[in-house]
Amino acid sequence: MSFLRVCSLSELAEDTPKRVQVDGVAVSVVHTDGEVYAINDTCSHANVSLSEGEVEDCRIECWLHGSSFDLRTGKPSGLPATKPVPVYPVKIEGDDVLVSVSQES
Repeated sequence: MSFLRVCSLSELAEDTPKRVQVDGVAVSVVHTDGEVYAINDTCSHANVSLSEGEVEDCRIECWLHGSSFDLRTGKPSGLPATKPVPVYPVKIEGDDVLVSVSQES
């Protein structure tokens, strides 16, 4: 699994998604409740950036239609989205946030 640096931890405001590119994949990185999560930035219901939504209770909400996705699993909490979005492993090294979007083991 190859991890790439996406930002510094100090760049992440609590409960405020940050859109980054990892190997050509748009990813929303979120620092909430002392953890950092990486989730695909595109809502599975519509081609909308999740990083423009709000974060609450370890969920990110799509600003357009209101579906929320669990930051840990990518599963939607309700309609209109029915399909999960991919989540990605995160590593913190010092102040660096690293994310892997590769499917390698």
